[in-house]
Amino acid sequence: MPCRRRSQASTETPREDLFYQTYYSLSQQYPLILLLLVIVLGICVALLATSSASGREFSSNLGFLITLFTALAVFGLILVLVCIESIFQQCTRVFSAVIWICLITMGYVFVFTGGVVMAWDQVSFFLFIIFTVYTMLPIRMQDAVGAGLASSLSHITVLGVYLSIGCTSQAELALQLLANLVIFICGNLVGAYHKHLMEVALQETFHETFNLIQSRVKLESEKRHQEHLLLSILPAYIALEMKAEIIERLRDSGQAQQRHESTNNFHNLYVKRHKNVSILYADIVGFTLLASECSPKELVLMLNELFGKFDQIAKDNECMRIKILGDCYYCVSGLPVSLPKHARNCVKMGLDMCQAIKKLRDATGVDINMRVGVHSGNVLCGVIGLQKWQYDVWSDDVTLANHMEAGGVPGRVHITEATLSHLDGVYAVEEICCWHRDPYLRENKIRTFLVIDPRAEEESTNDTLSPVSGEGYKMRASVRMTRYLESWGAAKPFANLKHLDNPPESAGSVRNNHSELSLGSLNQQKTLERGRVPRSPDEDLEGVDEKFFQLIEQLNSQKQWKKSEDLNRITLYFKEQSLEKEYRLSALPSFNYYTACTFLVFVSNFLIQILVADKTVALGVSYGISFFLFILLLLTCFAGHLAKCFLKGPKALDWVPSISAAVCTQPWLRVSLGVVTILIVLTMAVLNLFFMPDPWCSSQLQNSTMVGTNATQDFVPMKSLFSVPYYIYCCILGFLSCSLFLHMNFELKLTMLTLCLVVYNVLFLHTHSWLSDCYVARLYPNQTALRPGVLKEPKMMGAISFFVFFFTLLALGRQNEYYCRLDFLWKKKFKKEREEIETMENLNRVLLENVLPAHVAQLFIGQNLRNEDLYHQSCECACVLFASIPDFKEFYSESNVNREGLECLRLLNEIIADFDELLLKPKFSGVEKIKTIGSTYMAATGLNVAAGQDSQQDVERSYSHLGIMVEFAMALAAKLDIINKHSFNSFKLRVGINHGPVVAGVIGAQKPQYDIWGNTVNVASRMESTGVLGKIQVTEETAKALETVGYTCSLRGIIKVKGKGQLRTYFVCTDTARSGPQGPLLS
Repeated sequence: MPCRRRSQASTETPREDLFYQTYYSLSQQYPLILLLLVIVLGICVALLATSSASGREFSSNLGFLITLFTALAVFGLILVLVCIESIFQQCTRVFSAVIWICLITMGYVFVFTGGVVMAWDQVSFFLFIIFTVYTMLPIRMQDAVGAGLASSLSHITVLGVYLSIGCTSQAELALQLLANLVIFICGNLVGAYHKHLMEVALQETFHETFNLIQSRVKLESEKRHQEHLLLSILPAYIALEMKAEIIERLRDSGQAQQRHESTNNFHNLYVKRHKNVSILYADIVGFTLLASECSPKELVLMLNELFGKFDQIAKDNECMRIKILGDCYYCVSGLPVSLPKHARNCVKMGLDMCQAIKKLRDATGVDINMRVGVHSGNVLCGVIGLQKWQYDVWSDDVTLANHMEAGGVPGRVHITEATLSHLDGVYAVEEICCWHRDPYLRENKIRTFLVIDPRAEEESTNDTLSPVSGEGYKMRASVRMTRYLESWGAAKPFANLKHLDNPPESAGSVRNNHSELSLGSLNQQKTLERGRVPRSPDEDLEGVDEKFFQLIEQLNSQKQWKKSEDLNRITLYFKEQSLEKEYRLSALPSFNYYTACTFLVFVSNFLIQILVADKTVALGVSYGISFFLFILLLLTCFAGHLAKCFLKGPKALDWVPSISAAVCTQPWLRVSLGVVTILIVLTMAVLNLFFMPDPWCSSQLQNSTMVGTNATQDFVPMKSLFSVPYYIYCCILGFLSCSLFLHMNFELKLTMLTLCLVVYNVLFLHTHSWLSDCYVARLYPNQTALRPGVLKEPKMMGAISFFVFFFTLLALGRQNEYYCRLDFLWKKKFKKEREEIETMENLNRVLLENVLPAHVAQLFIGQNLRNEDLYHQSCECACVLFASIPDFKEFYSESNVNREGLECLRLLNEIIADFDELLLKPKFSGVEKIKTIGSTYMAATGLNVAAGQDSQQDVERSYSHLGIMVEFAMALAAKLDIINKHSFNSFKLRVGINHGPVVAGVIGAQKPQYDIWGNTVNVASRMESTGVLGKIQVTEETAKALETVGYTCSLRGIIKVKGKGQLRTYFVCTDTARSGPQGPLLS
């Protein structure tokens, strides 16, 4: 059977080798030594019962009976001790040695008591010792070989020396000893091969079991990571729905998604409506100027610390952060579970944010402040699009909350009348008219109020840090900010995302002391840490230890068949019919070796009968035919191997290798050949018994008395009679041939062994019992004075031996069947769970890449993951796009017809999803979606381009991604036109593009978010907001860069841009094809 050989042990870790020894001891050795002790006790009881039932006197078999009673006591005591597993584990080798010595002692007592000593005496018992030493004693192969050879040689030597003294026929003695030698050699080889097969099978089962447990632990770890990652992006109630869709898509490789889309014209919409919530918008006033002075690392650190602090404030006030837009932060209270105090929560959070910024300003001297706006109402919340999911909220109330922030006062919380009505007088307010600050508020005549912070009058010096020293003011404001913010200790994004495949370097030192492995190997410190942080690879490794020892406990002999979810404990059949069918139809590459070893038994029987039986014509003819049949069987099994030896054979024989392949893969052919092979051995073991001399010996015995008769001495050849026990031994070797077919079904083995048991006992106890009687009469002329013992009479000895080997082989057969099926089951489960692991890993990758660009995600899931630093990157030449659908604001309405805005969002979801599908095209593989802001789509290129090109050619090449972005913008417009045709709308896209340096980074521990910052981003946003429907507006610098890659731009003119003054802008000409590098076309 295919498996990893034990020779690979050198590549295994000491820990895994220790597990294998424990597994081998408890799952294989322990149950077998119990079976052996039970069988030996059964032998002793059977011999006592037979001796008593046959009427033999106690005084004539004194030594024999005393030995049996002593053996009962000794083996009973050993059985009691072995049942105590702790003692068995400590004294395994001692028990093995004691059992072997006791069995050898019993064998010699049986030889020298009960009657005349003959060369064939107790060969079957010593063969039993040899076979059980290999198959049932818990010893290594080397020890088993030593014990088997010692048992064989001691029997031959002792009887050879003892019988050679005073022997009249040295030739006959030599032939019998040679026959004994053949039997013992065959027994040793069969036992060694059986032990090798079992060790190989068990080691394969061990590896599959170990791999299965590791895969389960890894699967649990992947699920934990996946759940945390998903919940860090989305609320649980939406995450579960989206997770199910992703898993289905991954498992079906997109087929399920295609089938779904073929029956549904719309993408799935994960948006729900919630009433009675409060929305908070907050903006850091003065941060844009501060950010312009920061290095990329300082900028990302400040944002992560600030928003990490805000996340903690949100958590304390039962608010859910929705999204971060540059330096703008907005959240909602009352999601996903409705909260009666949602307005209070948002107001309290706004006050806490203002307080935190005030402390920061007082401590650093940096002129920044917090402007907060809060409004209460209803929202539609969820996720739209196919990529870069971000939980978001939409509604007219959300728009109003945004304008409340824009029209607010720095350092104050600005609320609407709707929010005030939910405060129940908890906070004092002052009405303020901010219509001059925001036109939207003026147009809708919104009454607004400023909340008075009750802590403003109670502040003491203990609540604020002392101002910075004079030396502190000499440092840049960004440096003072970052140093102070580091004291807040915000968690890093994905700090808990660890992979089992990449354990820390120090992990190896933890597991060196393998002697301390136990179910309670987790120390208290790790137990405490486990409650605070996700499990590390070492802890997952300890989880493997625990589960593996638990599984070994279940595989104990007293428990392994009592309860199984997959196997029937009586028949060992799989409860699942398809699994049973697959097991029976599975290939068996080792079948040819089973046949070869059976041929060894066949040859041994042939040699035995040649040595001790009469050389009759029937003997020659029968074995001649049998050898021919066996050669055909071996050629059939080894046809593939022979074909490899004769590679240059005729083409007409190319079909030969397929024969052996068919034998290994076709169950009906394999079973048929196996049965035929065993039947040949079993038949030839006794066939020539029917060609013994004429049965007049039986009639002579019937006509004479059993006392003093010497009638047979004058007529029956001695050689014909002493061959009778050896025919019995040939039958026993035939029994052993059944055990060589390790994968043969137990019920088939049971049938064949039962058939042989019945046939052989009928032969030797009934139809041909006269041969044994003749031999006994020859050896014991006066049976009144001396009656042979139970084991000295061939037919009785044969019957007992048949039953002993029958039950022994049945026990081994069931054990083999169990482990073969267990091995198959573990492989199936491991394959299934490995597929689940791959699905979960792919899901984690999809989720992470849905939050981060692929090249950034690799830093968190790659080989060098440490999560010690925040991710930040300075991109020297990035191209940023903002594409909005301004008409969608007018299209959106919250009426009963469109289910209070839900159907409007369904259309927006279709638009964004179609935009996202463009990113899957290889042409736009370099375009990275950043986020969606309402109906505005933000993307960028050049985020993964190394900075620092020197040559002009490299600079020109670096502008190529600007052309890709323009083509992407035109593709967005084309997609929108198609949607317009199907939805009967007339939406137009307004696009703004700018290029230049940006800072990219990942911020936020609770909801990690990838974003880009910088003047380039701000200008790109202004290019969109000041643009024209159906046009792509760019700055003068971007227009010149596009000219180098073949695009034509037309001058729009000088326009006023908020925060930037007067800028000269251009429209990209989209009605002409890209023509390659041209001369100056700007006008």
